[in-house]
This record gives sequence, structure tokens and C-alpha cells, in this order.
Amino acid sequence: MRRTSRWLLSLTVLIGAAGVGGASFNATAADTDIKDRILAIKGMSIIEEKPVDGYRFFLLNYEQPVDHRHPEKGTFKQRLSLLHKSEKSPTVFFTSGYGLNEEPRRSEPTQMIDGNQVSMEYRYFTPSRPEPADWSKLDIKQAADDQHRVFTALNDIYGKRWISTGGSKGGMTATYYRRFHPEDMDGTVAYVAPNDVDNKEDSAYYDFFEEVGSKECRDRLNSTQHEIFDRRGEMVDRLKKWAKEGKYTFKLAGSADKAFELVAQDLVWGFWQYHLEEEECADVPTKDAKTDELWEWANEIGGWEAGTDQGMEYYTPYYFQAGTQMGSPDYESPLLDDVRKYPGLNTPRTYVPRDIPMKFDRKAMKDVDSWVRKNASQMLFVNGEKDPWSAEPFSVGKGTEESYVLEAPGANHGAEIAGLNKDDKAKATSALLKWAGVKQADGAQPKRLTKYDAELDRPDERERMLRP
Repeated sequence: MRRTSRWLLSLTVLIGAAGVGGASFNATAADTDIKDRILAIKGMSIIEEKPVDGYRFFLLNYEQPVDHRHPEKGTFKQRLSLLHKSEKSPTVFFTSGYGLNEEPRRSEPTQMIDGNQVSMEYRYFTPSRPEPADWSKLDIKQAADDQHRVFTALNDIYGKRWISTGGSKGGMTATYYRRFHPEDMDGTVAYVAPNDVDNKEDSAYYDFFEEVGSKECRDRLNSTQHEIFDRRGEMVDRLKKWAKEGKYTFKLAGSADKAFELVAQDLVWGFWQYHLEEEECADVPTKDAKTDELWEWANEIGGWEAGTDQGMEYYTPYYFQAGTQMGSPDYESPLLDDVRKYPGLNTPRTYVPRDIPMKFDRKAMKDVDSWVRKNASQMLFVNGEKDPWSAEPFSVGKGTEESYVLEAPGANHGAEIAGLNKDDKAKATSALLKWAGVKQADGAQPKRLTKYDAELDRPDERERMLRP
């Protein structure tokens, strides 16, 4: 929670300004178009303004230091978007932890508090990448400092409450931001954010896949996945032909055979991450299905492109961070031991060009985990019961303040506050509205402040794209 001292400092500055003609200055600022106020920020430039009902929507560039520890050593342009409602409204600071969605969209907290939304493209996702790229400057502290500078720049305009949020890697990003700049935000909602404290300890994932869903669904998925491996020869031939036609290559994976294994061994994981057992398990092809059907199902669940250089390139910054700080689940289903040819292939190093050096920092996640357990305040973690990534969740201890870890029943990697049970939903909604400074009537059931908008509130799977 932002401390009172910062508010008092702002008040002192305001009073001082009023004493030297501040009333006139404030009136002028209030009358200035929001676009001009945004562009008055040093280092801010506009890419495009797009029309959207009820808001102003801007795509922006903001000049950031490549190295916040040494800002004199160069800058790069980082893309932002701004969904503007009113300077008098609270503001949500959203990041997916990946690239920037160039279309207007409201995250769930933005829908619930009826506020503005600032969205930030994570550093080193193109085009928000320095040239040449010094990959040693891609770490969670530098990214948190990016957010801090954006917040500081915009807080003079949006001076009401701020809520940070994101899902998947975005949820991790929102959490890391609070760890390094705990006083910036008034609250944080982190969705399905994995917490890989010990990168070598993956037993939670093995336990998850032995227990998730019904035995019938697990058996069907495992059988189908194994059958796809049994037909490796046919599958790899298809993959080679498909790649030749689409001009795909396999330099990072090492071969079409290795690319096949990368994709095929993640199919069960991918099903539980994005699909619902009740609606889709019955549609999983059986081991007696034709190869065409198995191929198409695997493409739908895992995407054969994910094993190609072209499919990996976009995610290079993610895999670099997974292999240097964040960790990753090196999960390999024991049910595939008799057909797997490349044990240990599915690690971050495989996905990152070999000319980019990587060294793992074992202390980074332990530091974040310790801070959350002991010092978190006004933080909400929302996990999915059937989401593999929620197998290693964050935890909050007794010393934390107004912080919660809640689980959405039956939900996958798309878990939201709306999917919580009745009591947890009321708790989460009430907390979020309180943190955002939204007054609630005594005894009234807390609820979102906006109506559903099919365009602005549509889900975007690209925002929760973690891959094991």
C-alpha cells in the first residue's frame, strides 16, 4: 500500500504550487486534452490513437534506460497502451509479461473497478528491445524498474488509486513489481502465477498429474499421448513435409524428430492448461483413431509450430528468464519413459539461441517467495484448481496484511475472480474495490461496476501463454 508520507508530499507540492499561482495552473491542466498531457511527459510519444466507445485509447512509446542502475548507458523505446476513462478514476496497471496487445481490452480488475488501464510491453519482447540487445539486462528487477518509471510518469495525471495485475507470466510480473517497489500500488491481483522457489524440485507437478480431474479423463489423455509417440515415424514424416511447405526450420530444437518430441510430450499439460474436462475430454481421440485425427488434435492442443524456430523466436525473452531466474518445471511424464528419445530436452536452454549466454540465479525466486510470505500487503492470488501452473502457488503468511490466495473450482489457466466460489468471490471483490478506493454501501453485495462488453472484455489466450 502506498504510504501516507507520499500523499503528504504530494499535498505539500500542491499547496506550494497554489501559493505561486497554482489555482490557475490546475485549471489549465484540467482543461488540457488528455493526449496533450500524456505527450507532455518527457520521453513519451504517440504511435496511434484508436477509437473505442466510452474511452480514449492510445498506443504509446516511452523511453526507458536499458540499465536502470546505469541510465547513462543508453535507452530503448518501450511500448505502452492507455485506455483512458477519467483522471478521477482509479487506474489498473496491466502487463501480460509478454508483448503488447495493440487492441483495447479491459482486464478483469479494470472491469470490476471501472477504471483506466495502462498496459506495458515487457522489455525485450519486440519491438521493445534495445539494439543491440544486452541480455544481461533482462531480469526481474530491471522489468520492475520499468514499471516503476511508467507509474511515476503517469501518477501526476492519474493520482487516484492504482492496482497492478496480470495473469500467468503477467501475474509473476505483478508480484515481482510489488517486491521491488512495494509502495507504488494500492493493491495487486495476480492470476495463475507459478512460484518456482526451488527449480530442481518438481514433485508438485508429478502429484498434480496423478490427481487432476477424473481417472477416466487422465487415462484417455495418457493413452492418446502415448499412441502419438508410438506413431513417431508417421508423425515426424508429416512434420517434415508440413515444415517444408510452410518454410519452418528446426535449428534450435536440433531436428524435426526433437521438435516432435518437444510438442508431443506437452500435450497432456496443454490440455489441462487451456481446456475443460467436462466439455472436451470426451472429444479426445482414442488410440484407435486415424493418424490424421491424432495429428490434428495434437496441433490443436500443442501446435506443431511450437517446435520450430519461427514458433520459438517470439518467446526467447520468456525462456531466457525461465533459464536465468524464474525457473521452469522440468516435468517429464514417466508414462513416456519407454518412448521418449531425448530426456532433458525440454528445458529453457533448448529454446534460446546458443549465442545468448545463460546462468541460473538460484536466489532470485527464493527472495521473492520470502518477501511475499512475510511482507505482502493488499495482494490477491487467484489460481485454477485444474491448472498445472497452479501446482506451485504463492503463499502468504500470518505477518502479511490483507493478502489472500484463492482457488477457482474446476478452472484452468484462465482462472478469474468471476469463477471463485460465492464466498471467495465476495471476499476478493470487496478487497479489490476497497484497494481501488471504491466506496461500498454497508451490507451490499460487492460486485463489478461495469456491464460486460463483448469487445473490451473478450478473453485473450495470448496473455497467458506460459509453456513448460
